[in-house]
Amino acid sequence: MSILSLILVGLVALEHIYILFLEMFMWATPKGMKTFGTTREFAEASKSLAANQGLYNGFLAAGLIWGLLYPDAVVAGQIQLFFLICVLVAAIFGGLTAKRSIMLVQGGPALLAILAVLLT
Repeated sequence: MSILSLILVGLVALEHIYILFLEMFMWATPKGMKTFGTTREFAEASKSLAANQGLYNGFLAAGLIWGLLYPDAVVAGQIQLFFLICVLVAAIFGGLTAKRSIMLVQGGPALLAILAVLLT
């Protein structure tokens, strides 16, 4: 693996850990509501749904970290590609159904990391 691909995959993993934290623990706080553009009423009513979303983002991060730590470089690359493609698909879906900026904020780094892993 190249240093660039490792850094990009690591950044995508860190981004999803941050999203997990925001959705699971900060959803109904001023920071969470500002980040996701929600109202107090909506945030309170949707707390459990947001926590579930956060958990899924944690699984994406865990998969990427697994790919970074896997000892066999070929298998590690395959694991990374699988989870990066999952992130990209989720970003496209989120961008089409929730907020357009998700495609750029989550999909952009994932796409760059995919390209870096493929070029390694």
